[in-house]
Amino acid sequence: MHGEVIVVKTSLIGSILSNLLLVLGMSFFFGGLQRTEQFFNKTAATTAASLLVLSIASVIIPTAFEQFTNTTNVPIAELSRGTAVMLLLAYGCYLFFQLKTHSAIYAQVGKKVAPRPRKHSIPEGAVSKALAAAGAIGAAQGRTHSLEDDRLQHDELFQRDAYEKHAAARKVEAIKPQLYIWVAVFTLAASTTLVALCAEFLIDSISAITSGNNGISVEFVGLILLPIVGNAAEHATAVTVACKDKMDLAIGVAVGSSMQVALLVIPFSVILGWILGNDAMNLSFDGFLVAVLFVSVLLVNYLISDGKR
Repeated sequence: MHGEVIVVKTSLIGSILSNLLLVLGMSFFFGGLQRTEQFFNKTAATTAASLLVLSIASVIIPTAFEQFTNTTNVPIAELSRGTAVMLLLAYGCYLFFQLKTHSAIYAQVGKKVAPRPRKHSIPEGAVSKALAAAGAIGAAQGRTHSLEDDRLQHDELFQRDAYEKHAAARKVEAIKPQLYIWVAVFTLAASTTLVALCAEFLIDSISAITSGNNGISVEFVGLILLPIVGNAAEHATAVTVACKDKMDLAIGVAVGSSMQVALLVIPFSVILGWILGNDAMNLSFDGFLVAVLFVSVLLVNYLISDGKR
């Protein structure tokens, strides 16, 4: 960790705050520009939010214990390491719950809402239906019965609602995997390698940015710059899918990523500091950051508790 414990801690807290406040807020805002309401899987969202509360509570207790206790030689490192092991076990149980025992719950999709019609816009399928109607009229010139005949109600040439009947089938056909599994695994491995190399260059440049009279502090780099730059892909993905009314995926990116950082990355960093013999890497963070994080988690739990926004 190159001794940059302050940067590591602030970037972890900043990543959670960025996902909860910036990513989720922008997803709600841009998704609400076209629709009055959007629905998502309440069970999956509240489960992730509840685990997020658990992980934040495990950060609050060591922080308060270190800052408000009068006891000398507070064993914060030992307390943090034991808590980190419990959090990693909780994350493993969550994965088993999500992928094995209750996978059917996570497969449920929230109700879709039609977007608001734009002014002076052509309704979806209007051109196709007009061309089909013109073709049907032309094909009916040789018919022996009139257009008012009841038999036309069952005539395939005159099915006025054919576009609506096959709309759902077209949507199902459109949702197809774009990559083979081995291509996805290779892409993930290559991306991880590139990210690791970029992280090395970024860590080496932090000291040059924060030194001198640049006016940029280490806390600002870790809390603001690194989370925004590092989570840029997640930001774009969440906003894009929210505009397409795929709020389950948007909530999973925002809340799920925050829960993953709090329940997996932070405990793993503590365990890694334990292996490296770095007692400064523990679950005791800045009191102000922890307070802001706690309020943010409560706010997100309130917003997603009803399964819609």
